[in-house]
Formats: sequence, C-alpha cells, structure tokens
Amino acid sequence: MKIQYNAPVVLTFAFICTFLVALQGMGINLMPMFSVSGTMDVSNPLDFFRLFSHVLGHGDWGHLLNNLTFILLLGPILEEKYGSSGLLMMMFITAFVTGILNIFFFSSGLLGASGVVFMMILLSSIVNLQRGRIPLTFVLVVVLFLGKEFINMFQQNNISEFAHIIGGICGAVFGFSFRRRPTY
Repeated sequence: MKIQYNAPVVLTFAFICTFLVALQGMGINLMPMFSVSGTMDVSNPLDFFRLFSHVLGHGDWGHLLNNLTFILLLGPILEEKYGSSGLLMMMFITAFVTGILNIFFFSSGLLGASGVVFMMILLSSIVNLQRGRIPLTFVLVVVLFLGKEFINMFQQNNISEFAHIIGGICGAVFGFSFRRRPTY
C-alpha cells in the first residue's frame, strides 16, 4: 500500500503552518509576516500579503494543533466535493474577509486559521444540500458553534470570536452558493 497525497491544498496548508511554528520554536520568528495588525498601510505590499497569510501563522503548537485537527478532518472531504481550486479559493476569500474586517473593526491583531476552520465546519454541515431544503445539521451547527462564539465574545481572552463568526458566515455563503454536485 502507498501513502497518497490525497488532499493537496489541505495537506500543503497543514505542512506550511507546521513549518512556521517549528521555525518559531527554533527561535526564527516569522509570525509578524503571518499576522494582521490592527492597522493597514495601503502603501506597504506586505500588509496586503498579511491579509491572506495570517491564516498560516499560529501562536504555538497548541493553537496549531487545535486548528489542524478540524482542517485535516473536514478539509479532504471539502476538497473532494469542491475541488482543490474551489477549496483554495474559499480559503483565500475567508482569509481576506476576516483580515480586512478585523482591520476595519478592531485594533487587535489576527493570527491563525480559526476563521478557515469555522468556514469548513459550516460548509461541511451542508455538503449534501438539496434544493429547497436546509439540512438540520446545518441549523444545529449554526446554533452550537456560532452561538458559543457569540457568548464567548463577551469574555476577556486572546481569541478572535469575530474571525470564527465571519469564517462561519463565509462557509454558509459558500455552501449555499457553490454547490458543485447538487443533490435533488
């Protein structure tokens, strides 16, 4: 039996994130290039890069492993359904939307793939969407995951519940908009 590189977008994403955290552990801190600050200088090309790259950076191994658990579980299913380029596009859009909205509404930084994780969670809950029907799993996931984030927004922590919520909204929009193989 051979090991197959079955989900190239998901696996490459996971390996890049892991590599960056490993470099950080060796004292090579590239995280400023992979995080959105609370402001943006439109004359600085690096700030535009950060709008997309912040999903690759993670604060530590625990942060990375929490995100990769979901990404490696849900990502291959989504990559098979929507294709590698489709999933990559959704990840890029989610990164950009969470990054730009964070700059507009918050002065805090943004680091990590949690927005992408929540996009995948909501998107996976509607993979078998049928015309004219909303899956109960989707409704329950919205209530449980996003409801929890709305409640947690009022706690003092270093977690961007806003990015989670925006990522989840992106996943819902993608799920209802980009049905690759519709089921009737």
